[in-house]
Amino acid sequence: MDPQILILAVLGSLTVGAIVFALSGDSQKDKTKKRVATIQAARTLKRAGSGGSPQQSEANSKERRKKLAETLEALENKTKENKKKKRVSMAQMLEQAGLPFKPQGFYIGSLVSGLLFALIGFVSGQQPWITGLLFVVGGLGFPRWVINFMRNRRQKKFADEFSGAIDVIVRGVKSGLPVNECLKIIAREAPRPVNDEFHLLTESLRVGLSLDQAMERMFERMPLQEVNFFGIVLLIQQKTGGNLAEALGNLSNVLRSRKLMEGKIKALSAEAKASAYIIGSLPFLVMGAVKVASPDYLEPLFSTQMGNFILIGAGLWMSMGVLVMKKMIKIKV
Repeated sequence: MDPQILILAVLGSLTVGAIVFALSGDSQKDKTKKRVATIQAARTLKRAGSGGSPQQSEANSKERRKKLAETLEALENKTKENKKKKRVSMAQMLEQAGLPFKPQGFYIGSLVSGLLFALIGFVSGQQPWITGLLFVVGGLGFPRWVINFMRNRRQKKFADEFSGAIDVIVRGVKSGLPVNECLKIIAREAPRPVNDEFHLLTESLRVGLSLDQAMERMFERMPLQEVNFFGIVLLIQQKTGGNLAEALGNLSNVLRSRKLMEGKIKALSAEAKASAYIIGSLPFLVMGAVKVASPDYLEPLFSTQMGNFILIGAGLWMSMGVLVMKKMIKIKV
């Protein structure tokens, strides 16, 4: 075979291979360019969906943090103002206790209670000053003690059921319901007094009050830290956005942890409380035992002026000791 023909064949094969390689390289470059363009387009769409460029995203984040700081500052100032307005009127006390009558009815009931206490002292043959003291206790002390007892009992019931109400809102928001509809569900189905407070809250929103004003009125009716936390979460979410279900879920866990801690504190302080009750009841038990064993031994305390002063002084000292012990064993969570 002629060597020239062989060389020409080899050179021709190389030329054809080079041409094919060049064409395949161009097509590969085209594919690469298309892939790069697709990735860039996807990134552009992602940035546009999240608020635009990184600079815009950073600006939105700063704006949100600024709104959050302003909201927290406003809430802190409002809390300080509420602490300054610590004195509660009689109308607010009756509303917090869940009683339907007005202050005029309370004052009439206090007068009747004082007269009943004075009547008991008069019928039992007490001295006039003791009868007058019973009138003061029955007219000023006993009715207010009843109101405070009913307030504390109602607030305790509300605190026990409040975390469950928050869980209803969390599940409703996760399922797609609006917050107002979740509040209406609680107002219809939650136990009292939670349903009463949420009914008033929904009615306040329905007549045109803002969420801030409605929560402030709810806190006036139910002055608990749990309600304050709930209002703060709702207001922050309304002004700055965010995942409301997650925030309320965390709040529910915090409230349950507070309740668990309160139960542990009560269990650990049960011994101290029992000791305080025993110490506080000892003087009365000893007096009753002495009165049964020797009726005339304690008679001068009740029949003479000096004995009456001794009883008054002992009662005052006893009351101070009971209040101090109550303050010592009471721990706020």
